[in-house]
Amino acid sequence: MNPRWFGITILMAGLAAVPVGAQNAAQAAAKAESKAIPRMPDGHPDMQGVWQHPYVPDMTQDRENQKGYCEPAAGSTVAKSAAAKPPCDLPFTPEGLANWKNYDVSKFDYTGHCLPFGLLRSMNVGGYPVQIMQNSTYLSFLFEQNTWFHVVYMDGRGHPAKLEPTWFGNSVGRWEGDTLVVDTIGFNGLTRLDTIGHPHSDAMHVIQKFTYTDRDHLNYEVTIDDPKMYTKPWSNTRTFWRMKPGEELIEYSCEENNRDFTQGHIK
Repeated sequence: MNPRWFGITILMAGLAAVPVGAQNAAQAAAKAESKAIPRMPDGHPDMQGVWQHPYVPDMTQDRENQKGYCEPAAGSTVAKSAAAKPPCDLPFTPEGLANWKNYDVSKFDYTGHCLPFGLLRSMNVGGYPVQIMQNSTYLSFLFEQNTWFHVVYMDGRGHPAKLEPTWFGNSVGRWEGDTLVVDTIGFNGLTRLDTIGHPHSDAMHVIQKFTYTDRDHLNYEVTIDDPKMYTKPWSNTRTFWRMKPGEELIEYSCEENNRDFTQGHIK
């Protein structure tokens, strides 16, 4: 090969490598930016935004973006394959099992009377997004469903010594690294956990954990500890996803002239 052409070839190869390397660096920076989570001025994750979440009618079942809790139902055999999964139960106490067996959602569903869903069932109703508002003192969940809201106290306070039981309970929050932990007690025991009616009592203690997996997705874990209804704590996990820019909460109103009543669908 002509030495002149050999030198030119080496030079051109070196020049060609520069933009390729720069392009790779730009792509890596863009990828890192897409994974970087937004943060508040105090350094904690900024979870503000409008979030969609999966519909969870039955907390024992797995669905898209939802992992339920399942113990083989009493009297059933353990499945030999995933395709033959046995009926599921929660770890009921005798009181909890009796409550569950005596409940028929087709005969009465309190939500059809426009009563508050309660904290857990509000988190389980997919299709109705939740907006998170946040500062260093408070974090609030704004539920599109029935335009409810729930405040989490983030200023280091504990639960009040004397609690007035409510539909959504009393929530205090803390940070464990980049995970938001919401601790809730003080429920009135008048709601259900999910659409099919798994029970809870006024002794329920709920821990919710929210962790970014990337800037547009949250891992959500909820643990229910209710010694009146269940023999041990149990959990669900699911994924929340950020709604697109411009997609906001809309007004929702539960009306007394509900056709489900007037047409006899529910009582």
